[in-house]
Amino acid sequence: MLRNADQAGLRGFFVAGSGTDVGKTVVTAAMLRALWRLGTPAQALKVVQTGVRDVQSPLGDTHVYATALEDMPQAKAVQPTQPLYCFALPASPHLAAAQEQTSLCVEHLCAALRRFQAESAPALLLLEGAGGLHVPINAQEDMLDVMAALGLPVLLVGSNVLGGLNHMLLSLDALRDAGLRLAGIALVTPADPSAGCPGVDVPTLLADNAAFLRQRLAQRGCDAALVTVPRMPCLDLAAWERLSSLLLPLAQALSTPCAEPRNKGELLLQRDAVAVWHPYASTVTPPALAPVARTQGNRIVLADGRELIDGMSSWWAAIHGYNHPQLMAALHGQAGRMPHVMFGGLTHEPAVALAERLLHCLPADMERVFFADSGSVAVEVAMKMALQYQIGLGERQRVRFLTPTGGYHGDTFGAMSVCDPVNGMHSLFKGILAQQVFMERPSCRFDRPFDPTSLDEARRKLQAHGQEIAAVILEPIVQGAGGMWFYHPDYLTGLAALCHEAGALLILDEIATGFGRTGKMFAMQWAKVKPDIVCCGKALTGGVLTLAATACTAEVAANVCAHGQVFMHGPTFMANPLACAVAKASLDLLGETDWQERVRSLERCLKHGLNPCATLPDVADVRVLGGIGVVETVQPVNTTALHRFFVEQGVWIRPFNRLIYLMPPYISSAEDVGHLCHAVRLALSAGIHC
Repeated sequence: MLRNADQAGLRGFFVAGSGTDVGKTVVTAAMLRALWRLGTPAQALKVVQTGVRDVQSPLGDTHVYATALEDMPQAKAVQPTQPLYCFALPASPHLAAAQEQTSLCVEHLCAALRRFQAESAPALLLLEGAGGLHVPINAQEDMLDVMAALGLPVLLVGSNVLGGLNHMLLSLDALRDAGLRLAGIALVTPADPSAGCPGVDVPTLLADNAAFLRQRLAQRGCDAALVTVPRMPCLDLAAWERLSSLLLPLAQALSTPCAEPRNKGELLLQRDAVAVWHPYASTVTPPALAPVARTQGNRIVLADGRELIDGMSSWWAAIHGYNHPQLMAALHGQAGRMPHVMFGGLTHEPAVALAERLLHCLPADMERVFFADSGSVAVEVAMKMALQYQIGLGERQRVRFLTPTGGYHGDTFGAMSVCDPVNGMHSLFKGILAQQVFMERPSCRFDRPFDPTSLDEARRKLQAHGQEIAAVILEPIVQGAGGMWFYHPDYLTGLAALCHEAGALLILDEIATGFGRTGKMFAMQWAKVKPDIVCCGKALTGGVLTLAATACTAEVAANVCAHGQVFMHGPTFMANPLACAVAKASLDLLGETDWQERVRSLERCLKHGLNPCATLPDVADVRVLGGIGVVETVQPVNTTALHRFFVEQGVWIRPFNRLIYLMPPYISSAEDVGHLCHAVRLALSAGIHC
C-alpha cells in the first residue's frame, strides 16, 4: 500500500470532494502549481476517471493538471500521470466499470498504486479521488475505503454554497470515523454566488460558512488550514497563478516536513517505558516493542510508515481484518444510540439479537447465553455454572475439574487452575490456586488414525475421581496457547461419552477456535459432540472490542437456578451494547461471506509455505489445520531476535516457547500468506531463532 512516510521518503495526500462538481480537479491542479512554486516537486494522479473514453483525452483531468504547469519549466521533469483506470460512462466508478464488463476493488487499486510507487517517487504525491467520499467503486466498497486503505492525509474540497455546510460536515464526520487525518479544506465559491439567493447578503453568508467550519475544526482539536478560492470562469495562466497563490498557505503546510515519523515512534516508546506494563513482560527489562500508528485490512502500519502483514489476527481475534466497514458501521451506529447501559434489571436489542444469533450458530441444545468481558471471565463463568449445577443436584462434593495438560484457558485465578500445570503459571501461585485433576494431553494427532487407547487415562481419572469432578474442561481439537496441538476428533467424542457416564459436565473452551478458525464454525463440529457449556470470545467481535460469552443447555440453567437460587455473577460491563452490536455484525458478516473457502485457501497456502520447514534440522514438527499454521522447534526460540527480524521482513509474527505459528486474518491473500511463510523459513534457515 501507499505510505504516508515510508523508507523511501514518499509523502503525499489524497484530494477528496464533498460531492461531485465541487472543483476538486481544479484545486488539485492549482495545488500542484503551488507546490512547484514553493520548490516542492509534486505529481498528481487521478485514481479513477469516468466520463472519458481514454486516458489521452483532452477532457481528462490529467490535461487539467498539465495546463496548470504549462509555464513552469521546472515541472517538466515530473509530468502528471495518466489515471489508473479510465471509463467512458459519466457515472460512479462502480457503474462505469460494470458498463465495460470489468470491476474495481480496493485491493487491486492499492496494488496498482504500489506499482506506481515503485516506478515513480516524487517528493509529494497528490491522489485525486472520484466524486464524493461514498461514491461506490463496487457493490461493497467505496472511495472512502480506498482512502482508508492508503491512510494518507486528506485535502477536502467543497462548495461554498447554501447547502455546502451540510455536505462538508458529513464529509468531515466520515473522514473522522475512517481514522483519516484532515490535511486542509479548500472551499470553492461558485462563479455567481448570488444566483438563486435574492435578498441575501451573499458575502456575509459565505464568510460565515468558512468561519463556522473553522469553529467546528477547533472544537475537534483539528488545526488543519482552511482557504476559500473562487471558481474561475476561464482557466488561463492568470487564473492558475491566482488560484495557486490562494492555495499557497495550504501548500506550505503540506510541503513542510513534519517531525520524522521514526522520532515520533521513539518518543512513544520512551513514554511507554515509564508508564505502561505490557502482557507477559518485565518492567526491569522491557520487551521489544513496535509502535503502531494505524491498522487497515490485514496490515499493521508502524509509526515510521512501515507496513507489517499481520500473521496473528491480533491474538486470533481480527478474523475479518482491521477496520472492516460493516463492523465500523455497527460500532458508530450503536455509539450514537447507546454506548453502554447496565444489564442488571435492564435489557436491550443488541444483547438479545446477539444471543439469538449466537445460539443459532451453536449446537441445538444450547439455550442460554451469559455475556462476559473477556475469554478468561467466560471460563470463570463456565466453572461457576458447573459448580452451581452440581449444587443444584445436591452433589456438593463435586468441586474439582478434570482437564488435560497442555491446555490454556486464561489468566484469572479459576482459569489458571485448569491451565497446564507444568508450563503454565501454577508454580508461581502454588498453594493459592485450586487443585484440579490433570490427565495427559490427547496423544492422537488430528492427521493420524485414531487410537482408542488415548482415552485410557481420562477413563482412569474419572473412575478414580469421578465423585468429586464437577466438569471436564478442554479446548476442542486445538490446544491453543498451551502448545498449538491438534488432536483427533474421535478423542472428543469418546471423552464426551465418558463425562456422561461419570455425571460430569463437559465444558468446551472455543475462545481461540470459534468462528471458523479450524475450518468449522466451531471446532467441536469436527466431532459433532453436544457439550453442556461452551465458552467463546476473541473473534466474537471480529477483534474490534472485548466481549465473550458462555452458553449452556436448558438443563444446566435449570439446575443452576434450582431451589430459588440465582447465578452468582454479574460484570459491570456485561452485554455492553457497543460490543454486542459489533459482534452481531461480525456474525452476520460470516453468514454473508464464503469464509469456509477463505479458510480452506489459508490452509492450502500455509501447508505450501510451511511444510518445507519440516526438513530443517532445528524443526521438530510442522502442522496445519484450517487457518492455523505451526512450526514447532526442538529448543525454545529467541523471541527477541525473531521479533526484530520479522518486523524487518515486513511481517507481524509473535512466537513463544518452541512455537512459531501463524493465524492470519481470513481476508489475507495468497501472496501475503506466502510472504509470512517465507519470513518463517528465512528465520529458521538463517538461525535467527536460536
